[in-house]
Amino acid sequence: MFRFVFRLAALVALSVSVIMAVIDATRSVAASALVMTPLNTSWLAVSPDTRSTFESFVRDKLGPLLWDGAIAWVLNQPGFAVFAVLAFILYMIGYRRERPSGRFA
Repeated sequence: MFRFVFRLAALVALSVSVIMAVIDATRSVAASALVMTPLNTSWLAVSPDTRSTFESFVRDKLGPLLWDGAIAWVLNQPGFAVFAVLAFILYMIGYRRERPSGRFA
């Protein structure tokens, strides 16, 4: 059951990654230059309220050092890359290893 949930979350993250990559590719073609939108910019365009709520939660509960160090760095990376890495990690958590069949090699 849990493997299914992780694999489903990986599929959703991969879908978001592909959508963000297509948007960046479209902008790159229109601008005749490489355009990679940071995750922070995309998040602020979609829902600025949740972004500010998340920032205040992290700063209050986990400390400003975590926000300034790790999370701000992740938010400045291209959105499609962040979601692609997230999809890979979630898929690896939900991956079912092949069980030995009990036969000799």
